[in-house]
This record gives sequence, C-alpha cells and structure tokens, in this order.
Amino acid sequence: MKWTDKAAPAEPPGHEPGLSAYQRALRDRLLAAPVVSAPEPWQPVFEHCVPVGGLLGIGFATHPGSGHDLVMVVSNDGHGLFDADTGEKIARDRDPDPEDSTPDSVADLSCPGLGPVAGSRVRMAGLFGGGLHTTTADGWTLEVVSPAWPNERVLLSADGGLPHSGPHGEQWWHIFHSSYSELRAVGFSPSGQTLAVATSSDLSLWTRGTGHGA
Repeated sequence: MKWTDKAAPAEPPGHEPGLSAYQRALRDRLLAAPVVSAPEPWQPVFEHCVPVGGLLGIGFATHPGSGHDLVMVVSNDGHGLFDADTGEKIARDRDPDPEDSTPDSVADLSCPGLGPVAGSRVRMAGLFGGGLHTTTADGWTLEVVSPAWPNERVLLSADGGLPHSGPHGEQWWHIFHSSYSELRAVGFSPSGQTLAVATSSDLSLWTRGTGHGA
C-alpha cells in the first residue's frame, strides 16, 4: 500500500481588525493638517527645495573652519556638499571612485568626504538604510507619518511627538508632504541646528544657526 502525505487544507486568511475610534480620530487629524512653514527659530535655507535627480542618501559633517553644519548628498550623478547655514554648494565630485560611489559598499554606510572634509568619511542615511537624529537636546522632534499611505508627511513638534494633543500649528507642524517622490531621509544634524528632508528627487533644509544667510 502506498502512503502519500496530504497537505493540510489552507487556513482562510485572517482579517485585520478595523481601526479603533481613537486611531481613526488621530488619522483624521493628521489628514486635516495642511503643510505649514516651520516655526521660529527654524528658517528655510533654500527658497525652494534643491533638485537632486536620483538622490540616494544624505549625511552630516562639520566644517572644520566655520563650525557650520555641512550636508553631503549622494546621488546617481555623484557627490555634493552643501553649507547648511547658507545653502552654498561648496564641493562637487561628479565621478567618485566606483567602490565609494554609494554607501552600501561598506559596513557603516559611509562615503568619503570632499571639500573641507576630504580625508574623513561621512555616514549616510537613505535608500540603503541608516538614520539621522530624530530629536534635539532641547526638545524638538521629527516624525514621518503615513495617514494616506504611500504618501508620507513630515511632522516637526515641540510637544514630545505623537499623539499631539494640542492644535496643529501650536506645538506641532506638518512641514513637508512627500506626494511626488519617495522619502529618502529625514532628521536633524548632530548639533541640532539643521533639519533635513531628502527625497528621491530633491533636498530641503531648515536652519536655526546664527550664521544663516540665505
């Protein structure tokens, strides 16, 4: 007599529980919040976001002379370095060495610095992983939420983060809506003086640095 194994009948897929009344109310509040300017003391570095086609990731460094925050950008078109106080592009490498062109070639997701930070390595956050600071020492918080997935929204707050019990525009602000490109990285510089939002197509910066001049 020949024995054969029979697969157990497939279990019907389970159903996700519906949102609770609390979750629906929170989602509705997030959906209703329009994009607004970041509050004082934050100021936009660029009048408009800087287009960066094929942006892969960003990282922060410190200018050894001025002490300004620097933002390094890695894209399909090479590497660039911006002064985060003024918005000036201070270095560009359109043809980096292939082994260093993207951060996924090393364990710490870093790329070689350029310009005033040449000779060091800058850790990157973006398509290949990694992360930036989401809080500052004096209580600012950044969050990415998706009440209408896949579009993501960036929230800046001074109330400790979700659930944001106060009204929008008082202690929390919806400052960026990624409805046209994928978010790559969102975060503060280690100094807490710069806020960056990078998508697959552009870079937006805000600063509260004393040297802001753009």
